[in-house]
Amino acid sequence: MSIFEMAKIPLQKAIEKMDLDAGVKKLMEQPERSMEVSIPVKMDDGRTEVFTGYRAQHSTAVGPAKGGIRFHPDVCLDEVKTLSFWMTCKCSVVGLPYGGGKGGITVDPSKLSEGELERLSRGYIQKIAAIIGEKLDVPAPDVNTNGKIMAWMVDEYEKIVGHAAPGVITGKPIIVGGSLGRTEATGRGVMLSVREACKKLNIDIKQATCAVQGFGNVGSWAAKLIYDLGAKIVAISDVHGAIYCEAGLNPYEAAEYLAKHKVLSGYPGSKDISNAELLTADVTILVPAALEMQITKENAEQIKAKIISEGANGPTTPDADDILAAKGVVIIPDILANAGGVTVSYFEWVQNLSGYYWSEEEVNDRQEKLLVKAFEDVYTTAKQYNTTMRIAAYIVALRKLKDAIKARGWC
Repeated sequence: MSIFEMAKIPLQKAIEKMDLDAGVKKLMEQPERSMEVSIPVKMDDGRTEVFTGYRAQHSTAVGPAKGGIRFHPDVCLDEVKTLSFWMTCKCSVVGLPYGGGKGGITVDPSKLSEGELERLSRGYIQKIAAIIGEKLDVPAPDVNTNGKIMAWMVDEYEKIVGHAAPGVITGKPIIVGGSLGRTEATGRGVMLSVREACKKLNIDIKQATCAVQGFGNVGSWAAKLIYDLGAKIVAISDVHGAIYCEAGLNPYEAAEYLAKHKVLSGYPGSKDISNAELLTADVTILVPAALEMQITKENAEQIKAKIISEGANGPTTPDADDILAAKGVVIIPDILANAGGVTVSYFEWVQNLSGYYWSEEEVNDRQEKLLVKAFEDVYTTAKQYNTTMRIAAYIVALRKLKDAIKARGWC
């Protein structure tokens, strides 16, 4: 089964619960547009390498497409189509005036020099410039991309169109139109979803333990902000492996250690464990914030967490979903749990279009209000339909998408 086919399983379950119009269903099953491009890059040694890039625009029913650009060796068309579909649902469940988009380049950026990385980034924008724009499709950072790369990309786009267009890309550095609060936004959204779930389940978060898989931007900020709520962070992982500390560890200090030593292994007071052991650790809260399909039918039975907040996109397979639901585990789905990033990207875009910028406090306050409301909508819908949070999130998203599609006369 392809990742795109896997992603459509909860969509289909939501459609059945809603008795959704067949025309809307067909429109949701494929992106409106997808593009594959070849990007020639002059390497530092004089060679020319050709890289493959992609951009998929799943839906523009409620507004411009919106979604990140990832640089990773496994990027393929099927993956970006899937991620663009998830972005459509994610924007809809939070109530943002966006559809979903996603892009990427098949590359291991760690093997490129900074000059090669810049030429690749600019080359990608040259190839997709015709299908992106402030009111058409708004990319952002994703796996292995960051504010520096976004700044190169927006600069290249503005050269092509001949005028300032800061709203074409979000996740930029502050000095070129970025938003305060953007860096930690996705991790903050994960924290808010955990906080709200603990309230619903009558769990005292100050007595809770938490494991976080992945210690990149999302995982590290989720760990820090959940720690700030009083929870004990007992396990974290990076690409090299995981560490465990029964007494709890300070994720702020762990981030400093990782920056200095490049690995978490050896962090004072911790012991090395595998990523598999982290996922099945005896904790209250589990945050998978790495890559797709980490929780599967092979390990779902061993998972002990009461709450799973999906910091990554698609970390839980449909088979694992069923097993965990039967065990009574509450899964806060990716399209809700990690929507904090796109929410603050939306705020950045609004600020770019208006030319008026907000304080960090304003950004965080607006984000909290939107995400708490979205959590409440999904939780209430789950109770109404006697279903999981994941299926409920798709029902909430589909209600809005259906209304926009019908209003436009698309079906």
